[in-house]
Amino acid sequence: MEQRSLSVSAVFAFLLLPSVLLAQGTTNGEWHVYGGDAAHTRYTPLDQIDASNASDLEIVWRWNARNFGPNPFAQTQATPLMINGVLYATAGRRRSVVAIDPGTGETLWTWRMDEGERLQAAPRPNSGRGVAYWEDPDGNGRILVVTPGYHLVALDPDTGYEVESFGEQGVVDLMENHRARDGIEMVGSIGASSTATVVGDVIVVGSAHHVGARPPSRVNTPGDVRGYDAATGNLLWTFHTIPEPGELGIDTWENDSWSYTGNAAVWAQMSYDPETGFVYLPTEAPTGDYYGGHRHGDNLFSTSIVCLDSKTGERVWHFQTIHHDIWDWDNPSAPILADLVIDGVERKIVALITKQGFVFVFDRITGEPIWPIEERPVPQTDTPGEWTSPTQPFPTKPAPFDRQGFSEDDLIDFTPEIRARAAEVASQYRMGPIYAPPSLANHPDGTRGMLSLPTSTGGSNWEGGALDPETGHLYIGSYTRATVLALVEGGDRSDMDYIRGGGGAQVAPGVSIVKPPWGRITAIDLTTGEHAWMIANGDTRPRIAQALELELADLPRTGKPSRAGLLVTSTLLFAGEGISGDPVFRAHDKATGNILAEIEIPGTQVGLPMSYMYEGKQYVVVAIGRRGQPAEIIALALPDEE
Repeated sequence: MEQRSLSVSAVFAFLLLPSVLLAQGTTNGEWHVYGGDAAHTRYTPLDQIDASNASDLEIVWRWNARNFGPNPFAQTQATPLMINGVLYATAGRRRSVVAIDPGTGETLWTWRMDEGERLQAAPRPNSGRGVAYWEDPDGNGRILVVTPGYHLVALDPDTGYEVESFGEQGVVDLMENHRARDGIEMVGSIGASSTATVVGDVIVVGSAHHVGARPPSRVNTPGDVRGYDAATGNLLWTFHTIPEPGELGIDTWENDSWSYTGNAAVWAQMSYDPETGFVYLPTEAPTGDYYGGHRHGDNLFSTSIVCLDSKTGERVWHFQTIHHDIWDWDNPSAPILADLVIDGVERKIVALITKQGFVFVFDRITGEPIWPIEERPVPQTDTPGEWTSPTQPFPTKPAPFDRQGFSEDDLIDFTPEIRARAAEVASQYRMGPIYAPPSLANHPDGTRGMLSLPTSTGGSNWEGGALDPETGHLYIGSYTRATVLALVEGGDRSDMDYIRGGGGAQVAPGVSIVKPPWGRITAIDLTTGEHAWMIANGDTRPRIAQALELELADLPRTGKPSRAGLLVTSTLLFAGEGISGDPVFRAHDKATGNILAEIEIPGTQVGLPMSYMYEGKQYVVVAIGRRGQPAEIIALALPDEE
């Protein structure tokens, strides 16, 4: 079983170069990349806001997306960029691009594209995660956006006009020169939600598909990754995440299943190393998410981390984190890069945070694991036609940051009566360790599916984590929620033998059968691989006490079943409660997780926070949303001195 493979020539060429330390964190008080920097650390060295004054933070401006799109769009995942004294973000279902004054929140210009049918059919018609930026040797910049209808557009940062020398009048049609499948229309089958990734003079673009729990067909568009010339928009290279004959990995697709299977895309953000030009791809599962009976084999390069040379698209190394993924545990966020001293040796690492609660840590040049990763036996399927890998990779360090698998020890146990109620619900289903496979909703043994932790949305998800390069601490927001992996026949809904069915696991409306904490923030010291601390993020005690008829004082802090978006500075860790949380934004002690300040905000945190310095003042900016209301971007800062 080949889980890790190395291109010796690409690595050898790099090793001949003099070693240079990775620049970590933002520079010049700005925020030029979605993740803050190329390494995706979400770290800024700004320190005007610290433990002594964080409680004084106040909202200094609000930017509203009310008129961007035909109806209010509340759940934007956009993080603005701050470049040369201007904020750039995306807004609304059409993914309009906006330029915003960083001191006042005033709109400076807007741009949108009328994509017609391609927008209506797009698999991800939303505001996306923002924009990317490229600058030529003469200092001429370009704002780059990938639209819902899958166009790559270059805009002048001063005016918002298309850069006519790029592509066709500023636009590259990303559906052109993309692999297609017989019988599958490109329009409606592929799009994007993440930003492009700019590595030197190359724009690297991934893709996103419709959610694959119940795909209408086993046939789908593959999720190729491509590189474009940043100056001209010309296609430079294509990397096949599902290989073709003669390419590495073709033998992991039995019965020619490579020829019709789709997905295996990079819908998440990517990171890159400016020194080497290597770009790090977190790939997703193949079609379909929960049944792989039509694609026997390990299915490279799905659910993997793949390192490419951005200049050529050549694979440098890869590691498959799940063989034959049937849990929808896509790798959901950009791998995080760092230069750290581990066991007395300076190491260039990349850390991949996964939905299933693992952090895989590698040497980012060679792909060698920093700590051993073991192939361990896992439960096997009894679903007709399915195939499961006999083993899966388990990192020996760090320990999982959230609960995995499902057993009676996971049941909610505030009182014996509540635990008995949870056990009764659980008795309808199978239980097992992590990688216990989905099972039939009407199994002959009487069970209705497999109880699983985490869910297909994490654990961790697109929010990823933040890394403090000063300490090597990695911070991760995650949530703990049980799911039922139940399969039903495809019937007239799909040509697949099985698709995902339904099933619930609650002891009362809105109360999971799983014991809390339901939302958490975990700090991991990547210099040792050990956990530093964990806290419950948010609280549901009043609602839970009412639903279960309990005394509030008898309950522990539960954490919200939501994932925090994080920002780390030289002084603090900032965190909201995520899309399903309360409208509050907190400053934490980085070393302990203790809450230092709580700031009420007019909606829940839905985008990831960022920070910049403008005219001598540090701002913390985050996108927020409320049900039925348009998304907003708000800026927090300290009050002016009197």
